[in-house]
Amino acid sequence: MADLPDLGVPLRSQFVDGVGGRLHVVEAGPEDGPLVLLLHGFPEFWYGWRHQIPALARAGWRVWALDGRGYNQSDAPAGVAAYDIDRLADDVEALIDAAGVERAHVVGHDWGALVAWWLALRAPERIDRLAILNVPHPTAFLQFLPQSPVQLARSWYVAFFQLPTLPEIALRQAGTWALRRSSAPGTFSDADLARYQTAWDRPGRAHGMISWYRALARRVPSLQIDDPTVRVPTLILWGEDDAFLDARLAARSAAFCPDVRLHTLPGVSHWIQHEAADTVNRQLLAFLDE
Repeated sequence: MADLPDLGVPLRSQFVDGVGGRLHVVEAGPEDGPLVLLLHGFPEFWYGWRHQIPALARAGWRVWALDGRGYNQSDAPAGVAAYDIDRLADDVEALIDAAGVERAHVVGHDWGALVAWWLALRAPERIDRLAILNVPHPTAFLQFLPQSPVQLARSWYVAFFQLPTLPEIALRQAGTWALRRSSAPGTFSDADLARYQTAWDRPGRAHGMISWYRALARRVPSLQIDDPTVRVPTLILWGEDDAFLDARLAARSAAFCPDVRLHTLPGVSHWIQHEAADTVNRQLLAFLDE
């Protein structure tokens, strides 16, 4: 098991049985506190929440930060079907069960936010409060995409990820460059990027990570669901300078949430929890404490 970094609070590492493999979780905070699940996006891993974990733990929350399947220390099943969005949502439910509770607060960024949206639509009874960072509601995105040539152009990498082999090579060779190019200067330190590179270089992990996109491409028609209403209290935080997603998607996503708080951050990129960590932490703590 990899050595855990010093985040200023005690960290615990464990493995939980997911659906078809083990999931790695880093824990912080009191074991009897209310559970908050942190779901990272591409191409990060649990460490992508390094700025949020201490703030939540010190405030008394029981924090579980996941390595998604195919990422870092979690198992990387073979075959694209293993990364279907329903399997990814199953993993989140498995975490809630493993924690010994019926419901959890779920916080997601990027791909983790898409899984969080999907779980909220599929099994709202498992979520107390939902916090979304810079990823749109799936119906909002599917409605917006054909109307926006700019968004179609921004989503070029999704098509690239459908190719065999080349995306895995690009991730391992240019992933750190892409993170720096799409974020504000200083967002990711050399030490941070070295941790990411180590995670990507684990056997089978680059393929597992890219497989999330390949599986999603197969499911796009069925993502347009009959009732897209999100029936849990929702917080949407959105960096307006996102290089990948149009900022108008934030309000379009909020329209599907009857009980919603929407906060957009000018001058902040897709990597909102890194660049605006203090603001994100304040918003999360206030929302979770309501």
